[in-house]
Order: sequence, then structure tokens, then C-alpha cells
Amino acid sequence: MQLSPSQALEAVLFAAGEPMTKRRLAGIFEVTTDLINAATAELRENLSDRGIVLVETEDELELRTAPAASAIVKKLRESELSKDLGKAGLEALAIILYQGSATRGEIDWIRGVNSSAAVRSLLLRGLIERTEDESDKRRARYTTSVDALAHLGITRKEDLPEYAEVAAALVERKEPDTEHDA
Repeated sequence: MQLSPSQALEAVLFAAGEPMTKRRLAGIFEVTTDLINAATAELRENLSDRGIVLVETEDELELRTAPAASAIVKKLRESELSKDLGKAGLEALAIILYQGSATRGEIDWIRGVNSSAAVRSLLLRGLIERTEDESDKRRARYTTSVDALAHLGITRKEDLPEYAEVAAALVERKEPDTEHDA
């Protein structure tokens, strides 16, 4: 089955789960921004009576839930917040805490599995914050919030158990093995 341009755009925006620039989308699809704009208009029309909307600025696009679904989405979020963080959430939070900040890709790499749900849960709870990655503006970087420190009963991340050792081990694990690169 061949996807139409608007269907392909929908799939990529859904998979990204965050705003994407039209210029980046044009690069991914290897088309002009005019073709992205045409696919955007078609996608906007296709989503006009659905639970998902296309949020659009001059430069960026993102899929979001429709405002009419806010009550039911609020119930979902409340039910998510009432659950324990779970092992995945705790692992992701620990990585962010001990590393200082991390991208979702870094969290995935360290954990060895997809961490999207864990990161989303931490964001919803206000335990982490999303910022722009200075080295690559297309990526998000996650940092610990003040609420997370308060929740853990500490005033600074250096008060975490074995902070220096674990942080150093994460840095070592993150850097490529230069012995084998030669």
C-alpha cells in the first residue's frame, strides 16, 4: 500500500510525538516546502472531524488531541498520575538525575529499550522538564525539575546516593570506546 503525501506526513508527525519544522519534513521526504504545505492542507482537512488536530505555526507542525477531547484526556492523565512510576519510570528518572540531562535517545540507549512512555509519564507528573538541546535544536533534552528533588527529599542532585560514582560511570558509558576505533 502506497501512502498519500498527507498520510505519510501524518505517520511521521505521529511517530515524532513532538513539533517538527516544515523544512526538516521537506528534507525527510526529499520534497519542497510547497509540497509539505500542500500535504499539510490535505491533512488538516482529513483531521477536521476527528479526535486529533494538526497544530501549525508558521514553521512547525505537530499532532495533538482535539480540544473537544480535553475532558476525556484529562481523565486519562489523572489515571496515569495515580499509578506508581514503575521500574521504567524510575530508571529513566535516575538516568536524567545522575547524568544531569539526557535526550530520549540517550535514555533508550542506556536502558536498552524504548522509553517514550516512561519519559511521557515523568513529564506529566512534572518530575522532568523538556528543553531544547543546544547541540541539535531538533532534539529535546530532559532535565530534572525542582519537584523531583522535593519528591525524593533532597535539595540537590549531588545528595543522591553514590552520585559521583554513578555520574562518572554514565559519562564513561556514553563516550565511544577509543581503543577499538583505531
